Amino acid sequence: MPRFYFDVREGARFIPDEEGLEFDGLDAAEHEAACTAAEIGRDRLPTGDAREITVEVRNEHRQRVLTITVSMQVDRVEPPPQPPRT
Repeated sequence: MPRFYFDVREGARFIPDEEGLEFDGLDAAEHEAACTAAEIGRDRLPTGDAREITVEVRNEHRQRVLTITVSMQVDRVEPPPQPPRT
């Protein structure tokens, strides 16, 4: 079974995966990377710790085979709308 490595980028922070995980193929590894990116994003993006999370997947030869990025952008309306007058 092929081994895949999931490196994570959170803004300027880089967390390499030295162990990897075995999956049936690239489709299964892609699903895992998407779930990982979504989970990290759910935990970190709303707190403002990072605005973009990237999971880079490498194959058993340590070659990058796909990248998944989740991001959050907040645009506030300035000035804030005023409540309607009654």
